[in-house]
Amino acid sequence: MIQNSFRKGLGDGTPIGLGYFSVSFAFGISAVAAGVPVWGAALISMTNVTSAGQFAGLSLMAAGASLAEQALTQFVINLRYALMSLSLSQKLDPAIGLLERLIMAFLNTDEVFAVASSQEGMVGRRYYYGLMIAPYLGWSAGTVLGAAAGSVLPAAARSALGIAIYGMFLAIIIPPAKKFPAVRRVLLLAVFLSCLIAWTPLSQVISSGFSIILCTLAAAGAGAWLFPREEAERQG
Repeated sequence: MIQNSFRKGLGDGTPIGLGYFSVSFAFGISAVAAGVPVWGAALISMTNVTSAGQFAGLSLMAAGASLAEQALTQFVINLRYALMSLSLSQKLDPAIGLLERLIMAFLNTDEVFAVASSQEGMVGRRYYYGLMIAPYLGWSAGTVLGAAAGSVLPAAARSALGIAIYGMFLAIIIPPAKKFPAVRRVLLLAVFLSCLIAWTPLSQVISSGFSIILCTLAAAGAGAWLFPREEAERQG
């Protein structure tokens, strides 16, 4: 069986697009506050579509990080998309060619992947194209409107709205940290390592970009080593 209804894909993607709109609105405000023009913020979102990667990249650009730091940070943060694309490729209709698969991989975000993977049987091109539209439009439109609002709002309002992204990240990490002790310990380890670098002489030799990379790799590696998941649990 192949799920290949464009209308169903569009309906499944609409809630994702609405959620992306609010997050990208905060990104647009943050980008303008960091000195990026409205058109630049829009171009970033329209060619990337990665929330954590874009916010991390924006912070690195504002801090004057080198291109090598920015590239390596993006590689670490977005590596999961390569794994998700490999997994989703097994779910797609075999009749879908390489060029179309590359286009689909461009919009293979966490939420799009989850919805597409949950479909019964194979996923056809029409369904996936419908699923892609609303998230892409929501992410792009939210960035443009957020950047436009950030360019005209007073500094106090921009600062207040800019903290929305921190709320989003807290909403992402707190629920699993409360539910899973292993996630909570890895999170605390990452916070400890970040503070260790920031509040010690290490901050003089380790830039903010490499700090993110080191903390991510160290905490994730320690978590995988100390709290491995059983095979049955991964399959469940």
